Amino acid sequence: MEKLVVGILAHVDAGKTTLSEGILYLTGKIRKLGRVDHKDAYLDTYNLERERGITIFSKQARLAWDDMDVTLLDTPGHVDFSAEMERVLQVLDYAVLVISGSDGVQGHTRTLWRLLARYQIPAFLFINKMDLAPGREQEVLRDLKESLGGNFVDFGADGTESFYEEAAVSGEAELEEFLETGQVSKDAIRSRIASRDLFPCYFGSALKMEGVQEFMDGMTGYVEKNEQINSTDTNTSNFGAKVFKISRDPAGSRLTYLKVTSGTLKVKDTLTGIAGKQQSKKESDLAQDRSETVMNSWEEKVNQIRIYSGEKYEMVQEAKSGMVCAVTGLDYTYPGEGLGIECDSEAPALEPVLSYKIELPEGCDVHKMLGNLRILEEEDPMLKIVWNEELGEIHAKLMGAVQIEILKSLIKDRFGVEV
Repeated sequence: MEKLVVGILAHVDAGKTTLSEGILYLTGKIRKLGRVDHKDAYLDTYNLERERGITIFSKQARLAWDDMDVTLLDTPGHVDFSAEMERVLQVLDYAVLVISGSDGVQGHTRTLWRLLARYQIPAFLFINKMDLAPGREQEVLRDLKESLGGNFVDFGADGTESFYEEAAVSGEAELEEFLETGQVSKDAIRSRIASRDLFPCYFGSALKMEGVQEFMDGMTGYVEKNEQINSTDTNTSNFGAKVFKISRDPAGSRLTYLKVTSGTLKVKDTLTGIAGKQQSKKESDLAQDRSETVMNSWEEKVNQIRIYSGEKYEMVQEAKSGMVCAVTGLDYTYPGEGLGIECDSEAPALEPVLSYKIELPEGCDVHKMLGNLRILEEEDPMLKIVWNEELGEIHAKLMGAVQIEILKSLIKDRFGVEV
């Protein structure tokens, strides 16, 4: 079965999580539609997310989407959690960009579009909330073209002369085909989408389940098949994977989320890497508590391979090329790391520029708290936890007020300390 990794991105409140719920429902992954305002969305697994009605951490669901084995990755929409969203981009085959039909292109939408271009990810667009903006389809399309500069085409008109005419503009060969036959072949359109010369747009209302099935049918018909060179090669020497997330499960086990990009990963396989490689040699925060691991090689065994869907997971004995999984047993991995024959990712484009002092309550063991904060830094490297020995202070880099509140809540929930 064709394996595909699809990420859903949006400016906050565009309806991204609602669309995810609709897709999960229509593919039979869930039996009842959850809602953000009802605090029961399938992929909002953390209490903080349910309380605030926003996605904070990226989550995955594995589902059967027509004839495809799809891993759906839901990403944060709030700008304060852009770093978490950007980490997911490096493992996507396709992206779904959700636009609010009533709001159009917003500030963070432009940032998302630039990142999709940077990582060269083909994108399908779902223009949501059209029940609040009836008849605005052409206006939204003009807004997209003027604001984002791509070749956006209404795929709801698929099969019509006007549809083929607009699709033909994406390439010279397609234009010649249209002039000769009055149509453009599906294979040619797939190729133009994959090369980011054409961006399909679908209109609907995720909350009312309008247009969601049509969007899913359209995407199924227009994604290119993944022809991964080593998809059937089980030779471990050809194994490659990209790490995109570090987290802990409720029992405290360290989870390395990765996408296998070539070969096969099996339980008890031995992986190697360089500890501390992600930290810049120029940074002053190469603190003594970690100096012994900086730039030292590591060799560790994979204990478990988990395939997550929401809060639940199943354990498997192997993960093949194209699969996304969480691995236990690895203590030194970090987001953006390439394992096996895979290269490391470039430095992220979005980084916080504001530095904050973390004020501890009286009597709190500063060195113990520093170790705890290092755990959070593993999960979000952009925090850049720094111990300022001269001032006796712990500093962190943050994006804004919402992230500050979330970090305070996380520290209290995880370590029982109010900062």
